This record gives sequence, structure tokens and C-alpha cells, in this order.
Amino acid sequence: MDHPIQPQPLVETIAGLRSAQPADSGSSVDRLLHELGQLDRAIYAAVADSPTPSVDEPLRRLSNLANFSKLWMGVAAGLAVTGGRSGRRAATTGLIAVGVASAVVNQGIKRLYPRARPDRDGEGVPEERHVSMPDSTSFPSGHSASGFAFATAVGDQLPVVGAGLRFLAGAVAYSRVHTGVHFPGDAVVGSLVGAGVGGMVAAAARRFAPEVTA
Repeated sequence: MDHPIQPQPLVETIAGLRSAQPADSGSSVDRLLHELGQLDRAIYAAVADSPTPSVDEPLRRLSNLANFSKLWMGVAAGLAVTGGRSGRRAATTGLIAVGVASAVVNQGIKRLYPRARPDRDGEGVPEERHVSMPDSTSFPSGHSASGFAFATAVGDQLPVVGAGLRFLAGAVAYSRVHTGVHFPGDAVVGSLVGAGVGGMVAAAARRFAPEVTA
């Protein structure tokens, strides 16, 4: 989830922000970052320009539902109520992963690599898609990180459930691009960070907590 933080000067990020040097000068790393940044913005513009009235409202609602991890807390509650001991363990592990991922993203990466939010109006994102533009910086997507952290951690305990949750987390990640509040690269990196955090939290749970059965 995206918590507001104090704005910081825009700097180049490893996510593929525009290089400070022209594409034909500087190091190969600078050129690669420049090209990735160009691709990132081109995909964002293509999504903004694609008419998708049948999915605009569902994706807008899904994006809002994931604010402050409400979606994942609701799923966790359902697992705890219906899933027995293994469901409760999976729900607890998943929510811990969400908390860790949120801290890593909002208090760590966003502060180290601040990136300005997209110019949603300038790119012509339809108003029907709009959700509230967060005050925090753009890189990486906290919604994406939280979703994949939860799905990965739960999936370690309940693989079938985890597969469905990964699909849902992917839809949330895409919704942040579709509604115009993130560049695609923000969502991709957020998803990878979340999956990594979820895997580490799940591994720690296996090591330090006793195994349970339903």
C-alpha cells in the first residue's frame, strides 16, 4: 500500500528512469536505463490511449479495494474463518509479509529512489479510470508489493489458494497502471519485491514456527 511520505528531489532510479545523459552518450548503464525509461513511458502511454470501457470501472474498484491492504486483510479473515489451523497460519504469515513489504517499499526503496508520479492528465488517462493520486513517490508500487507478498506467503502454506491470489495480485498491480497512478516499471518492481519478501517471510515461518495441519 502507498503511504504518504515527504516529497524528495527527483533522482535517477534503477527502475529505468530517464538517464540524465542523452541515449548516445555516457556509459552503457546510462543508455540501458534511458532505453528502459523510454519503454516504460511508452507502455504507460499505450495503456492510457487504449479504450477499455468494459474493464475501466472494475479495475478502478479493484485498485481502491486494495488501498491500505483492505483486500488482503479481507482474504486473510476468510482464510482464518474457513481454513482451519492451516488457514489461520497462512493468513497470519500473509499479513506479516504485507507489513514487511510495506515497510521495505515505503520506508526504504521509495526514500532511496524517489520518482515523480506519472502525468496522468497530460497522458490522457480517461477520467472514468481515475482513483486518488497518492502523495507518495511512484517507485515502486506499494499495492503491487503488498499483493505479491501476501500471495507468495499464503501460497507457501496453501499452494492452490496461492495460485489464485497471485492472479489477483497481478490484477491489482495492473490496475495501478490502468488507473494512471504508476508507471509499468513501478508495478513490475513492486511485484518482484513483494514476491521476494513473501518468500522470505514464509521461509522464516517454516523454520521458526511449528508445522500445523488442518
